[in-house]
Amino acid sequence: MEQFKGFPAKSQFTAVPNAFFSALLPQISDIAELKTTLHIFQALYQKRGYPRFTSYQELLANKSLMSSLKEVKGPPAEALRNALEMATRRGTILHLALDRDGETEDIYLVNDERGRQAMAKIQAGELKLSGLKLKEPALIDAEEPPDIFTLYEQNIGMLTPMIAEELRDALKVYPESWIRDAIKEAVNQNIRKKSYILAILERWITEGRDDGTYRGDSKKTDPDKYIKGKYGHIVQR
Repeated sequence: MEQFKGFPAKSQFTAVPNAFFSALLPQISDIAELKTTLHIFQALYQKRGYPRFTSYQELLANKSLMSSLKEVKGPPAEALRNALEMATRRGTILHLALDRDGETEDIYLVNDERGRQAMAKIQAGELKLSGLKLKEPALIDAEEPPDIFTLYEQNIGMLTPMIAEELRDALKVYPESWIRDAIKEAVNQNIRKKSYILAILERWITEGRDDGTYRGDSKKTDPDKYIKGKYGHIVQR
């Protein structure tokens, strides 16, 4: 090993969150994950604009990173993939699989407040990235369809405790199949917002669905339930 000659007089610096040293570094035992994480911090620190993110292809083209991963067993590209998966599972970085001209492009953001906000906006369709778009989800009717919480997280965005509570409230008013259909409609219209899903449900309960069904037709319930409930203000006798 060649001895390092020391840092030059005028050195550039990369900002690394203090929490990385106190909370994350003691947990990281894989050298490839550590090297990849530090290179991501460096890559994002050098970027400008919003949001700041890097991609798998950018990291793969990083000669310094890929050269250092040659010391890891297996092909460097595979080591990079594994390191990114570990860093994502650990919560150091956030991962989004987007579409670029029909091909998947994996992008990564630091898991800080700005990164989480950017990820939520991208998933909701509120923030567009040049040349990239959300991948079309595979909404396939199966014998056991996913519950609405899983469906929401897979197709709309992060499921916060507040959103989960609102979905539970909606289940008290609408059939679960209606909520699943409303999520599908929001995806088809590319308006991936909770407010849009609730607006669809409110329209269906007041105007009826295209197939002619109403909430009252699907379940035998107290006829005053919707007047007394949370969404009673939208129901007309």
